Amino acid sequence: MFQGIYVAITTPFTKDLAVDESRLREHADWLIRQGVHGLVPTGTCGEYQSLSVDERERVIRVIAEVARGRVPILVGVAAPTTELAVGWARLARELDAEGIMALPPIGYRATWHETIAYYRELARPGLPIVIYNNPFDTAVDLTPDRLRVLSEIPEVMAVKEFSGDVRRIPEILDETRLQAIAGADDLALEGLSAGATGWIAGLTNIVPHQSLELYQLATTGQADAAWALYRRLLPLFRYDSTPRLVQVIKYGLEKIGRPVGHCRPPRLPLEEAEREAVDRALTGALA
Repeated sequence: MFQGIYVAITTPFTKDLAVDESRLREHADWLIRQGVHGLVPTGTCGEYQSLSVDERERVIRVIAEVARGRVPILVGVAAPTTELAVGWARLARELDAEGIMALPPIGYRATWHETIAYYRELARPGLPIVIYNNPFDTAVDLTPDRLRVLSEIPEVMAVKEFSGDVRRIPEILDETRLQAIAGADDLALEGLSAGATGWIAGLTNIVPHQSLELYQLATTGQADAAWALYRRLLPLFRYDSTPRLVQVIKYGLEKIGRPVGHCRPPRLPLEEAEREAVDRALTGALA
């Protein structure tokens, strides 16, 4: 399960910052036609925090409709309460999603006992769970020893590793039954080389062709060519580990002629110096 590149798809907005359903359909269709292996709606790149409940449901349903019969989807279920997160998991099951992607509890420094209870509740709808380990955004670090405990929940199938420590991937594979998924674009090749079988990507929203080429090279033993391409992509991919990631994705899509609008505040557009830096990185990536 979860092999290949799953794109954490951005959510387009109109000029008045309403969800742009037409652009959302168009962008999802474009990514699928480019060859990506799956889509992840309502993750961080999708600005899930800024969507109303109705908007979020509509975004998930639109992506499921566009993807149906073409590629699988993983639904991002992060929410302020367990009840809401479980509700998104139920919707994912209703829409025949391949699984859910689940951060630990957000907005609250959960204890280890609370974290286990949270994932047990998320398992109730019965879908496979990809744990999203992002200790920078949640203040909960799901280390390999903790993942070993969580893997006792049958529905927990994989982990998107975003700790920044690629050494964890072999340990996860050795010490748990979980599949490891590369979670940071600027550690994607290191993660795949260490044993990750999938990659949940953000900046692939802009450069799907180059990302797919990198994945193909990395997974078919063409190391020299993979590293050469990766070095060209890294100036762009490094934005994946910054707070301005979503703005960079939307600016980059505008630059390649596929505009999806701006972000909702508090995210503000990139400043001039930032745009110039992204321009240089994007030029190199597209060379």
